[in-house]
Amino acid sequence: MTSDKGKINIVKQKIQRSAEFGIPMGQKLFLFLVVLVLTIILGVVGILMITGSLTAGLKESEQLVENELIHASEEITQQYGQLSTQAINFSKGLSRSIEKKANDLGISLSSLHEYPDMLEEIVSNELEQTLLTLQISKSSGVFFILNATINPNLVNANNSKAGLYIKNMEPNIINSSSPTITVLRGFPSISRNNSLPLNAQWKMEFDTNDASYYFEPMVEANLNKGLPLSRLYYWSNSFVFPDTSEKIMLCSVPLIDSKGNVFGVSGLEVSSMLFKLSHAPNNREFPRLFSVLSPTSDEHIFLDKSMIAGSLSTRIVSKENSSLNIVKNKNSLYSYWQSKDNLYWGTHITIKLYPEDSIFHDGNWIVALMMPDEDIITSIARINLLLFSLLVLLFVLGVFASFILSKRFVKPISEGLNILKSSDLSEAPKTKVPEIDDLIDFLSNSNGESSENTGSDSFSLSLLNEFIENTKKLSPAERSVFNLYVQGHTAKEIAAILYISINTVKTHNKRIYSKLNVSSRNELLLYINMLREVGKEFN
Repeated sequence: MTSDKGKINIVKQKIQRSAEFGIPMGQKLFLFLVVLVLTIILGVVGILMITGSLTAGLKESEQLVENELIHASEEITQQYGQLSTQAINFSKGLSRSIEKKANDLGISLSSLHEYPDMLEEIVSNELEQTLLTLQISKSSGVFFILNATINPNLVNANNSKAGLYIKNMEPNIINSSSPTITVLRGFPSISRNNSLPLNAQWKMEFDTNDASYYFEPMVEANLNKGLPLSRLYYWSNSFVFPDTSEKIMLCSVPLIDSKGNVFGVSGLEVSSMLFKLSHAPNNREFPRLFSVLSPTSDEHIFLDKSMIAGSLSTRIVSKENSSLNIVKNKNSLYSYWQSKDNLYWGTHITIKLYPEDSIFHDGNWIVALMMPDEDIITSIARINLLLFSLLVLLFVLGVFASFILSKRFVKPISEGLNILKSSDLSEAPKTKVPEIDDLIDFLSNSNGESSENTGSDSFSLSLLNEFIENTKKLSPAERSVFNLYVQGHTAKEIAAILYISINTVKTHNKRIYSKLNVSSRNELLLYINMLREVGKEFN
């Protein structure tokens, strides 16, 4: 067993030299795990680059704006649909009431322009219904215009029309319990008799010169006799009402008597303030997001004809270029060019302000949500910075985890190696690493058996004598195999020398082990070596 001790000493010396001159196992494992973590992170970055996902946040921003657009378009469609219905109902009720009043006065609505002295009484009679409609509709204004003037001798008499226009100066849709009502157009007696202040921009009659909201529905009603009002109402483009400063949109419906005579129009107003209060986006991610309701054609948005709600509405409308060019991007967002220095990103959707059978259904309207291009770029950069920070954090956590895992993994191995360096392996504790524990057990048994050969109590010469006696029990075939083992041959070599199969050799091995009371070839060779050391021979 001197040779076994020499082998153990050589192993110990190699371990010591490796610890002194090589890279410790713990550091190697740590570096391996760090490289693994780095490779995984680089792989993730590579995949993000290949798939274009490094524009992280763009798709999320698109989805956010698209969801906001759907919500805005539904709200605008609902509001304008309700106002259209209320304008139609107002026209019906107003037509009946005015016709009744005209009959009471003994005049015909078709010849209303011939009775200018009757106009004040007819208009004043409709104040209550007009105020009620303003309250019910929650619009910013209600009006009606009669095809007549109080002074037919005026130079511009053909474009001056009598009527009534009352406005809610605080069209706050959240709290409309105490609105500030003023008279924008109408007889001053109406204001005086009903404690309604005149608007600062008041005039008595309407100037219908270039007033599409007046002429369009009247012309179509005269050309299409018998059509229901639901097919004849008209939404004007956004415009500044004459002699005022605020942009508005008007829904006007023709006034038609029971005989089919068209004698004026009536309708509701949506002011820019009401539109802003109703439809200004409230988005924390993009605080400068704004909404636009606009007529469109040939990939253009006409800002001078649009309603805009948002913090940038004044800035946009004030630009010299009154239109936006629509450019489709590769993603679902659009670019909207106002000038080379003003680029907006967003998306839009077509909406219908009229039913399909309406006279005016050919008008193209869109609802758009957009923001300055720098906002979307900043958002993407911020999200990418967050992604980069998370990757760095992941790498740091990976390095820390690699350090902990390498320590925990190598610790029992190091302890096992320290045990192997110790002189007494019989009392060695378990490392819970099966391979190392088996190695310690083997070396401990080897050391124990070596001690027996040197005269210790753990091994007796009587066992060797018993082993020699047991060899006499072997059959000739088994003895041939045994002798070859004594000569140092392996099982494969024995099979080749004796011209038998390896399975036959294994069969002989089992019988040899049984007769010699050994459990393995290693134990068999151990007995053979020990007998040689003590100078005993086999017969």
